[in-house]
Amino acid sequence: MQRTKIEQFDFIFISGDAYVDHPSFGSAVITRLLQSRRYKVGIISQPDWRSSDAFKVLGRPKLAFLVSSGNMDSMVNHYTAGKKPRREDLYSPGGVRGKRPDRAVIVYCNRLREAFKDVPVIIGGIEASLRRFAHYDFWDDQVRRSILFDSRADLLIYGMGEKPVIQVAEALESGMEIKYITYVNGTAYIASELDSIQDSIVIPGYEEVRDSKREYARAFMFQYREQDYHTGRTLIQPHGEKFLVQNPPAAPLTETELDDVYGLPFTRQYHPIYENQGGVPALKEVKFSLASQRGCFGGCSFCALNFHQGRVVQSRSHESIIREAGLLLNDSGFKGYIHDVGGPTANFRHAACDKQMYAGVCKDRQCLYPTPCKNLKVDHKDYVALLKKLRSLPGVKKVFVRSGLRYDYIMSDKDDEFLRELCEHHISGQLKVAPEHVSDKVLRYMGKPSKKVYDRFVKKYFHMNKRLRKEQYLVPYLMSGHPGSDLSAAVELAEYVRDMGYNPEQIQEFYPTPGTLSTCMYYTGLDPRIMKPVYVPRDPEEKAMQRALIQYRNPENYHLVYKALRAAGREDLIGFEEKCLIKPPRNTGREGRKAKSGNRKRR
Repeated sequence: MQRTKIEQFDFIFISGDAYVDHPSFGSAVITRLLQSRRYKVGIISQPDWRSSDAFKVLGRPKLAFLVSSGNMDSMVNHYTAGKKPRREDLYSPGGVRGKRPDRAVIVYCNRLREAFKDVPVIIGGIEASLRRFAHYDFWDDQVRRSILFDSRADLLIYGMGEKPVIQVAEALESGMEIKYITYVNGTAYIASELDSIQDSIVIPGYEEVRDSKREYARAFMFQYREQDYHTGRTLIQPHGEKFLVQNPPAAPLTETELDDVYGLPFTRQYHPIYENQGGVPALKEVKFSLASQRGCFGGCSFCALNFHQGRVVQSRSHESIIREAGLLLNDSGFKGYIHDVGGPTANFRHAACDKQMYAGVCKDRQCLYPTPCKNLKVDHKDYVALLKKLRSLPGVKKVFVRSGLRYDYIMSDKDDEFLRELCEHHISGQLKVAPEHVSDKVLRYMGKPSKKVYDRFVKKYFHMNKRLRKEQYLVPYLMSGHPGSDLSAAVELAEYVRDMGYNPEQIQEFYPTPGTLSTCMYYTGLDPRIMKPVYVPRDPEEKAMQRALIQYRNPENYHLVYKALRAAGREDLIGFEEKCLIKPPRNTGREGRKAKSGNRKRR
C-alpha cells in the first residue's frame, strides 16, 4: 500500500489459494477485472484463520470484502473420496497442506465479522456457488443449510461471476447499501419477506429436505431445471423464518467479453514471495495451456458444470487465443509445446444448437444423452482450424489436446477430419478418454453414452491410426462406486479391463460433491429425474471391492477381488482358465477349482 500510495482499497479479496496471476485462477480473473474498471483491489491469500488479525492487514475496504475458498472446494481439496487427508495441496506454496481451513468460506467470513462488523461481505467461487442451496454434505453425512446462513455473508455470486461482480461493484460505488442489491442475476441472498419478488418458485425448504430424502430430490430437480439464463426463474428456499433467494443465472459472456477477460494484463506467474517455497504446483499444469472455451452441454450426472459454468458453451475468438499463444512463445520456460487447447470439453466450440441462443437449454432433455438430439450441431471445423493456426506459429513444435473429449460427439460427426487431425498431430502415443464404465445400467445413471458407442469409437480410433501408420493407444478413465453400480456391474467392468489386456491408469472412486445429480442419487437413493429407487454402494468394504476389481491384476487387491467375486456369485472367474481374473487361493487344489468352475458353467 505504501509503494502504490493507496490509502484504502475499494475491495479486498480473501482467497484460500496462493495468489497466481493467471487466467485459470478465479481470484486473478475477478481482481484483474475489477482493476480494469479502475477499482483499487487488495488481495489476502491464505490468511491465518486462527485469529482475526490476519484479516486486518490491509485495513477496511471502502466497498466490500470478496471471499473465495479458491479454485477448489476446500473439502475436496483436503480429502479423498475415502475421506482420507490428501498428501499435498497443489494450490499452496510448495504443495504444503494446512494453509487453509476446512470449509474455508465459512471460516473466513466469520473471522471477517469479528474484525469488521459492518463491512459488506460477498462470497463466490466454486465452494460458495455449489453450496448456495441447502445441500447434502458428504463429509458431515448430513444436509447443511445454504452457505449464506453459515457464513453470515451479505451476498453470494454464483457461476463464473464476471458480470455480476461488476454490477454489484457499480451499485456499491453509487452508494447503494448491499441489503438493497437484490436484483442482480447470478446472485443469491437472504430475505425476511417475499412481497417484492416476482415470477418465482418456492422449493422445498431446508427443514423439509433435511427430514425427507424425497423432498430433497424434488428440491434438487427444481434447482437443476432452472439454471438457464433465458428460462430460469427466481428460486426461493425457506430456511426457518427466512428465505434463501436465488436470482436467475447471469447471461453467458459474449465472444468479445470473453476475449476481454483473457486480454487482461496477467503476469501468468505466481507471486514472487512463493519462489523460495517451491512455487505453486497448480500453475505447472496450466502455464503452457490455452483455454479456448467454457461451459459444457455434455450433461454428465457426476459433474457440477451445469450448476457453475452452465450448459451454454462460450468460446474465445481465434485472434484472442493466438495472442495468448504469443505470450507463451515469449516465456523463457516455453520449450515449443502447447500442453492443451480446450476447456471442460475440448471439442465443444459452440452452443449445442441455435435454439439455445434465443430460447435457452431444454429443461428435461440433454443434448447428447441418451442419444444425440436431432437439433445438435455437430461440427469440428472451427476447432480444427484453430489447431492448425496454432501449430503453424513459429516456435511451436507441437500442440497437444489433453482436455476431455466427448467421443460420442466425435462419432456423431460425419466428417472424420477432426479425428484424423487429432491422431496425426495432437496426441503423442496415447489418447485419454472417459467412458467411465461399461455397464449400460450404470451409464444410464451417469448420463454417459452406451458401451456400444464407446466400442465403435475404439474401433474407429485404431482404424484411423492404422491408416496414418501410427501406433497409438487409448487410455480409458474409469469410475467405481457410482450410484447404480452393484457388484455385478463392477465385475462386468473388470471383465472389460481383462479383455483390454492392460491395467487402466486412471481409476476414480465416485466422490459425492455438492451440486451434482449423482450426489442427489447417492444421498436419497432415488433418481430424481424419475423419482425411482437406485442402488447406491455405501458400505466402505463394497466400495473398496468395486475399485479393486478394476485393478484386479494388482497383487495387493487379491483378497478384495476374491471376496467380491464370491459375493457376486462369480466363482467361475476364479481359476486357471484364460478368462479367469485371479487364481484360486493356494490351499485350493487346481482340479477342485476347475470342477467348481465347470459346475457353475453347467448351471
